[in-house]
Amino acid sequence: MACSSSATTPPSTPAIYCCTSWRCWSFATTSASPSGTPFREFTSPFYPGIGIVLPAYNEEATIVESVQSMLSLNYPEIEVVVVNDGSTDATVERLVEHFDLEPVDADIPFEVPAEEIHGVYRSRIYEELLVVDKDNGGKSDALNAGLWLTEMPLFCAVDSDTVIDREALLSLVRPFLEAPTTAVASGGVIRVANNCRIEDGVVKDVSLPKTGLAGLQVMEYLRAFYSGRLGLNRLNGLILISGAFGLFQTETVREIGGYRHDTITEDFDIVVRLHRHLKETDREYTVDFVPEPVAWTEVPSTRRVLGRQRRRWYRGMVETVVTHRRMVGNPRYGRVGWFVMPFFVMAETVGPLIEGIGYVLLPLAWYFGFLNVEFFLAFFLLTTGFGIFLSWFGVFSEVWSFNRYDSPWQVLRLLWYGVLENFGYRQWKTIVAWQGLFEYLRGVDTWGAMERTGFSTRDD
Repeated sequence: MACSSSATTPPSTPAIYCCTSWRCWSFATTSASPSGTPFREFTSPFYPGIGIVLPAYNEEATIVESVQSMLSLNYPEIEVVVVNDGSTDATVERLVEHFDLEPVDADIPFEVPAEEIHGVYRSRIYEELLVVDKDNGGKSDALNAGLWLTEMPLFCAVDSDTVIDREALLSLVRPFLEAPTTAVASGGVIRVANNCRIEDGVVKDVSLPKTGLAGLQVMEYLRAFYSGRLGLNRLNGLILISGAFGLFQTETVREIGGYRHDTITEDFDIVVRLHRHLKETDREYTVDFVPEPVAWTEVPSTRRVLGRQRRRWYRGMVETVVTHRRMVGNPRYGRVGWFVMPFFVMAETVGPLIEGIGYVLLPLAWYFGFLNVEFFLAFFLLTTGFGIFLSWFGVFSEVWSFNRYDSPWQVLRLLWYGVLENFGYRQWKTIVAWQGLFEYLRGVDTWGAMERTGFSTRDD
C-alpha cells in the first residue's frame, strides 16, 4: 500500500493519501475534533463499515441536526455521505457553516449513474463527513450518487429529516453479523419526532405531537412496524423497508443497478427488486426487520401536506405492483411471490379502493331499502374492532418492550387515537387512495414538496 503524507495541509491536521483505490483524496487524521469526538464503546473489527447516504433537497430546516445525529452514532466505522440534490435554499450554506467543509481537489475516476456532480467536499472537523453537490435528479438519483461514492461494504439509506438513536446501527447491523453471507438488507423502526426535544442530533425527551393529525400518525407508525412488518418478517416475507432508515449490502444493490429513477417510492421498489433478482439467480438471502433500532422523523402536521404525501405513497405502490406484477402469485419467487405479494395487493392496494366504494354504496343501500342493519352493525363492529386490536397491539408492544412513551397520559392518548382514526381519518384516507389512483392513471409523477418546520428544541 502506497501512502504518503502531505505538507499542503495545516500541520495540526496532517493528511494521508492512500492510492490503492480511487480515494486518493485527503483524509484528515485528527484524533479529536474541536467539539469532541463521540465516544464509541464498540470497536470490534468484526463490525462491517457502513456508509450513511443522506439525500438532501431544500432541507435547511433540519439538515444540521440530522447530520449531527449521524456523526454522533456509536459505531466503529462509518462514513456520512450527504448528497445535496440541487437544493435551491441554504442547505449547502448551512453545511459549510456548521461543518467547515473544504472542496476535494480530485476527479472521480469512474462514472456515477447520477446527474452531474459539481463538487465534493470533506469536513475539516469530521473526517468521516463527505458532502456531494450535484444537479437535481430526485431522491433515487441522489441515493445512487452516495451509493457509488462510498467504499463501505454496507450502506444505510436515511432521509435528511431523520434523527437516528445513537445505538441504532449496532442493532440494525445484527443480521449481517449473524448471517454475513446471506443478509442483504435490514430495516428498523421509524417514530415521529414532532414535539420531541432534540439537541445536538440526539432525542433528549420524547413527547406526543400537540396536534391530533400528527398524533394519529404516531399510532399508525407503531401499528405498521410492530404489527405489520414484524409479522411479515416472521414469514420471511418483508418487502418494504422504510426509505428513512434501511441498511443494505452495497455490492448487491449496485448489482441490480442501484435505485430506479422512474419511481417515486424507491424504498418499496428496491426491496422488491432485491427479492426478484436474488430469487431469479437462485441465491440464498435474508431481508430482516429489527424492532430495536429507532430513527425519528418529522411527519406532516397539516391535512394538505399529509394528503400530498399519502397520494404519492399510493401512486408509487401501484406503480411498483404493476412493474413487478409477474411476481404476484408466482411460486418461482417463493413465499414472497405466492403469498406476500398477493396479500399486499389485496390489503394495501385494492382494499382501500373497495372500502371507499363501500362508503358510497352504504347510504344508497339504506335509501333503497337493501341494507340489512343487523348485518351491517355486526360487520362494522368486527372490522373496526380488529383494526383497534392491531393498533392497540402496536401501542402495547411499544410500552412493554421499549417504553419511550412512559407517561400513562401519553399511552391513553395513543389508545384513544386507535379508536378515533376509525371515524373520519380512515374514511379520508380512502379518498386519498382514490385520488392517488387517478393521479397514477393520468401519469402524474411529481414528488410533491414536504414542508418542514424543523426539529423541536423546546424546554419543558
